[in-house]
Amino acid sequence: MTCPAPRPGALYQQVAAEIRSGISACEYTPGAPLPSEAQLIDRYGVRAVPAPAVTIERTITRSGKNFRTGHHPWQQTEAPTVYRTTITANTGPLLELAEGGALFAVDRLLTDPDTDTRGLHRTLIPFATADQVKQLTEAPDTEPEQIYAPLTKAGHTLTWHETVSARMPLPGERAALHTPDATPIIHTTRTTAPP
Repeated sequence: MTCPAPRPGALYQQVAAEIRSGISACEYTPGAPLPSEAQLIDRYGVRAVPAPAVTIERTITRSGKNFRTGHHPWQQTEAPTVYRTTITANTGPLLELAEGGALFAVDRLLTDPDTDTRGLHRTLIPFATADQVKQLTEAPDTEPEQIYAPLTKAGHTLTWHETVSARMPLPGERAALHTPDATPIIHTTRTTAPP
C-alpha cells in the first residue's frame, strides 16, 4: 500500500486529515471500524516510542522554621486565588478523606525565572486541618513551603508522597501555561500528611 503525500502540520493532524478524506471518499462505510492503531502504524510509518521511566530524587529539609523542597524558587506571576471547594472523587483518595468534605483551595500561576516555563500550582487544605492551625484558617494562601512549620508546631508528624505523570492540558490550563497545541504537560501531585 502506498502512503499518501505528506500534508503540512503535525503527524497526528496529517493522519486525522487522511482519515477524514477516507470517510469523505467512502473508503470507510457507515458502521465500519476505522483503522486500528497497528494499521495506522503500518500505513503511516508511525512508531510508538515508550516513555522512559523518570525518577526524581528530592528532599525536604528543615532549618529552624523554614522548610526547603530542594529546588530553586519559582516566581508568582499574579496574586494567588483562594476559594472554598469540596473533596472530589479524584482528591478524596489522595487526601484519604471522604468525598464532599470542605477544602480551602489556593491556585497560583508560577514562572521559572531562568527558563520562562510556567506552572500552575494548587494547594488543597482540608477545613479539619485548617481548624487545628490558626494560621491556615486566617491565611490559607500562606506560601506552600511555609505551611509545613505551623503543621509541625501543631503536633503533626508529616510525610510526603509525590506522583508524576504526563497528560494533555485542559483548555484553561493550555491558555494559562501558553502551551502550544498537542503539547503534553507534566502533572505532579504532592500529598503531605501524617504517617
